Amino acid sequence: MKKTLLFIIAFFVSVSNLMAEDADSLYARDLLKPGAEAPDFVISTKENGQKISLKSLRGHYVVLDFWASWCPDCRKDIPKIKELSDRFDILNVEFVGISFDTNKEVWQNFIKQNKMDWLQFSELKKWKKETKIDQAYHINWIPTMYLIDPEGKIILGTVEIKKLEAALEKLHESFISLARKRSCLTE
Repeated sequence: MKKTLLFIIAFFVSVSNLMAEDADSLYARDLLKPGAEAPDFVISTKENGQKISLKSLRGHYVVLDFWASWCPDCRKDIPKIKELSDRFDILNVEFVGISFDTNKEVWQNFIKQNKMDWLQFSELKKWKKETKIDQAYHINWIPTMYLIDPEGKIILGTVEIKKLEAALEKLHESFISLARKRSCLTE
């Protein structure tokens, strides 16, 4: 009886761990791969409807965060996105939120209430039905995040905030290492 109970517990722990670790294999398998060119887009800002393209952000690392105010997982990730935006500002990383909200007032109020002070855009169109940007970036789940290098190449595509954080930390470490090498050369 004890062996059976232990087996059942071990089985459920294994399955839950597998499911927790496997979000990318379920929802991110079709995302653009590292090294691929990030598709350019032109989209309107929340403030004044000004149009901005991804190409205009070349020269910066860019995090694209695909989200919606009605998405529970997106809401859960907002504090971490805020933290990452603040923490990696020193690396000149541009955070860009791309919302699939369809109601402009709801979208803008949500951004304001949650103090989402990084760039925010929306086509104000239905996800998977009317928007072209989700097709270009193969978005099958939200939140989805991409890290793009200054030349416009994909570094990472994921649905897991912890993987984005790890990639940004690795980027930060490489900047520190490069700075140390440069300071040694100038001494």
